[in-house]
Amino acid sequence: MPGDDCVERLLFGGAISSYFPLRFQDVSAIREVPDHQEVFADPTRDESLIFELLDLKHEVEDNNSAIWFLQDIAREQDAEESMVLEHSGTLEATGLQNRGSPVIVSTAIAQMAISKSRQGREAQNIVRVYLANLRLKEVGTDVLITANEPIIINPLSESAVAVTAGVAVPAAQAGCMPAAEVFKLAVTSFKVHDWNLFGGAAS
Repeated sequence: MPGDDCVERLLFGGAISSYFPLRFQDVSAIREVPDHQEVFADPTRDESLIFELLDLKHEVEDNNSAIWFLQDIAREQDAEESMVLEHSGTLEATGLQNRGSPVIVSTAIAQMAISKSRQGREAQNIVRVYLANLRLKEVGTDVLITANEPIIINPLSESAVAVTAGVAVPAAQAGCMPAAEVFKLAVTSFKVHDWNLFGGAAS
């Protein structure tokens, strides 16, 4: 489908880029997200892709960093009790070089019950969350790339306005690239064009 054509998207004023489908629209301005975030969404499927730059959390171990950040999201969403870890692993971000070698990325996938815009537990959707943590230690930055894929849409959720309530239509059935593939492409194609974005050049 034309909306699933994957193109290079410029992030953070062109300092960073990543490839993902055109059907994901930039909604950062609409949602008034913080400067350290850029958010893209497909409103017809209630899927989203979030890029976030954070100060490096030195206390978090590299191997478990993606799981740690997923648990942090669950805490923020009051979804700790509902979070079920499905998988964790690593990927190579070939577009990112750290002293000549590709950066190894920690990844984790979980399912949890979360609500949109703090609607409350009565309006929670069941969502699969894909998270990657790129640890750019030379510039003191943790990069998070998060993809959200609805599994069950609550009739009381804001999501039900644009997407039919109940079990979400699988991507393949809708003729779309599955969220897992969108996530993997966005992570592996992530590239920094201007290291000054982080306040100094990489070593």
